[in-house]
Amino acid sequence: MNLPSIIVDDEPLARDVLVKYISDCPMLELVSTCKSAFEALEVINNQAVRIVFLDINMPKLSGLSMVRSLQNPPQVIFTTAYPEYAVEGFEVDAVDYLVKPFSFDRFMKAVNKAIAREEYIRDKTGNGAEEDKKYFLIKADGKIYQVEHNDILYFEALGDYVQVITTAKKLVTHDTLKNVEDNLPVKRFLRVHRSFIISLEKIEFVEGNRVKIGVDYIPVGQSYKTNLDAYLADQN
Repeated sequence: MNLPSIIVDDEPLARDVLVKYISDCPMLELVSTCKSAFEALEVINNQAVRIVFLDINMPKLSGLSMVRSLQNPPQVIFTTAYPEYAVEGFEVDAVDYLVKPFSFDRFMKAVNKAIAREEYIRDKTGNGAEEDKKYFLIKADGKIYQVEHNDILYFEALGDYVQVITTAKKLVTHDTLKNVEDNLPVKRFLRVHRSFIISLEKIEFVEGNRVKIGVDYIPVGQSYKTNLDAYLADQN
């Protein structure tokens, strides 16, 4: 997946920050930078834009008004210095609301949400790539990794970090397990413990309150066991 994206902001410095962030994200393709909502509308009406990084407080036409004017708006991630607009932002079904100045980590959380939405839309319409060609973006070791869902074995919470165990390597990212869970397809992954999310297709067997995945045994928390039992029952 390579999502065509645009930046809409009347502040040059804010545009420069987003240009750098997008250039470091392999799942995004920057197709235009716009100084006003009017410029953005022209781009959106002539190109297949999937994500808009949109400032709210702009002269003549605000970001909120721009989104409301669109019949089928792209995924919108608001970027603004005004947190008081957050409620209105989510009322127009924005993916996320980033308050300036925001870090690259916070930017990536918003991008992962947008990617999860895109995958859901493609699944629902039947126009998406096959399941094994979908990716999860992980920031680790100062790099952004594209990890195929098919290669992930499980996720483990480690304090303020999450360890991602794949078929080839282990990656550690500064994130929460809840945020990871929110950005994963529910048909492929399941949280089975407060500290673990597993790939359902990688289950070798279930024994009591633990699951064998690869060479590891993953504990199943009592409050999560019902969901796992329901998944196993559906497979019979």
